[in-house]
Amino acid sequence: MSSTSATTGPHRLLPVPYITAWSAERAPAVRVVAKGRGIGYADERPYDRDTDGVLWTRAPSLPGKGRPQFGRVHVLRQRRAMGELLCQICAGPADRNADGVLWLLGEDPDDRRSWPGDLTTTHPPLCLPCASTSVRVCPHLRKRCVALRVTDFGLAGVQGALYGPGYPAPVLVDAAGVAFGDPRIHWVRAGQLIMRLLEFTVIDLEAVCVDGG
Repeated sequence: MSSTSATTGPHRLLPVPYITAWSAERAPAVRVVAKGRGIGYADERPYDRDTDGVLWTRAPSLPGKGRPQFGRVHVLRQRRAMGELLCQICAGPADRNADGVLWLLGEDPDDRRSWPGDLTTTHPPLCLPCASTSVRVCPHLRKRCVALRVTDFGLAGVQGALYGPGYPAPVLVDAAGVAFGDPRIHWVRAGQLIMRLLEFTVIDLEAVCVDGG
């Protein structure tokens, strides 16, 4: 599945990223209950959890239906793109060469000291054409963006709704990122995978796009 386009102004079409949620893809109402060491759904089904036992948010998959919700990420498509290293825009393979996989992050390329010591992201990687387009059309990336070639990386945890014990039902506490291995993982209704970037090189995206390498 590739990105679609949406009209954002007169005669202007921009790509809608593969991981973007659409207005028709509203998560169904579900009842969260205490289950085992954490939470579950009252009507839980086998596919509600991944192979690690993490509970995931339910979401219909209806890309292109309604209007794109650029502030929302579709749980299943983000999870697939991150897990399979697909471009978050077009869903094709992310760009990869001997220097690593291509990622864009909203960090200051001129001030490495401002970067977090633990560099993690919920944004999947990109292919080269989509990365170039994203920097041109995304107002956030135009303000601050760094391109990385990442050689060592790994799934680190999930971002989602964190619950706590309560009566008669668990209580929603916060939105949080929780690492795999953290006991709180059993209390999260996951919405996105988190990737940790361990070894990487900062690159000049514009120069790479020009020479195609």
